Amino acid sequence: MVTSTVTPNGDVNPYAIVVAPASAGMIEKDDVLVDNFNNISNLQGTGTTIIGYRPSTKATYVFARLPQHLAQCPGGVGLTTSMAMLKTGWVIVGSTPSTDGTTATKGDGCLIVIDPQGHPVTAWSGAHIIDPWGNMAVSDAGGQATLFVSMAGEGIPSPDVTDPQTHLPVIVRKASVLRIDLRIPDGKPPEIASETVVGDGFSQRADRDNFLLGPTGEALAPDGTLYVTDGLDNLVVAIPDALTRTTSAGTGRVVTKDGLLAWPLALDWTPEGHLLACNGKDGRVVEIDPKSGQQIYAQWIDNDQAQSPPGNGDLFGIAMMPDRKGFYYVEDDMNTLMEARP
Repeated sequence: MVTSTVTPNGDVNPYAIVVAPASAGMIEKDDVLVDNFNNISNLQGTGTTIIGYRPSTKATYVFARLPQHLAQCPGGVGLTTSMAMLKTGWVIVGSTPSTDGTTATKGDGCLIVIDPQGHPVTAWSGAHIIDPWGNMAVSDAGGQATLFVSMAGEGIPSPDVTDPQTHLPVIVRKASVLRIDLRIPDGKPPEIASETVVGDGFSQRADRDNFLLGPTGEALAPDGTLYVTDGLDNLVVAIPDALTRTTSAGTGRVVTKDGLLAWPLALDWTPEGHLLACNGKDGRVVEIDPKSGQQIYAQWIDNDQAQSPPGNGDLFGIAMMPDRKGFYYVEDDMNTLMEARP
């Protein structure tokens, strides 16, 4: 265990993990940022805080405590796995809000832009930005940057609306992956230059335990291929030419499916160019060769026997350490930031 992620206001349920690429404001390079999805009452879609952990001093601090409501953020604030920090110091985080902890009161959400001192300066919403959900993949050149974020919530009803055959909440195949190209003027907040839907038609549905299920993990390869996890269909897909394409690739090309995967969530790269995927339905991280689709190994990183199977529902974010010899992850059941090393 590295640190608790519970904030002074009682927020819990850690989701996103970001390792700072630069020093700016309150943040030092290599600090670890973690956000919370739940408030002190443990209602999903109501968390408003981001903590920072400084490995050099082992200190934990509150980077941002956002208001519960922002004028540009439909439905309020509930911070998700969609978070990134740009080299210029700006932090961008997604909100998929609720007032009762379920999708029955879900708003369309937004992407919130936060300055390096932890203050929100603007928020983006609109036709393509509906419930930012998945961890972001980023290509950052300093004066301009590109974000990829999955949108998983459009048209999802209350979890009480069930499929008569499965008796589970209905599946709505409207989840998408959005590319957002940014321009970043000197000393000013980033601005959206263009938005392109590069993938759509992914599965999504309401879930009482996890709020909603939909595409979550995203990892951008050097050749411009974007890899995306689809937890409901239990697979990882590839979207080619993600940085340049002008049309949607639909649900992409299947890279690997089932096997060791158990509702794959966040993604990141190993130094060897393999993918690491957190399992949402057990406490394992799965290593995948994206070229062959081979699932190489599954390592238990959370074997909490209180869940069945062990670690079920505990894992969300993952981020490689700066030395690339280990990774950070969160354990939702304990509200902690963890690290794993060989």
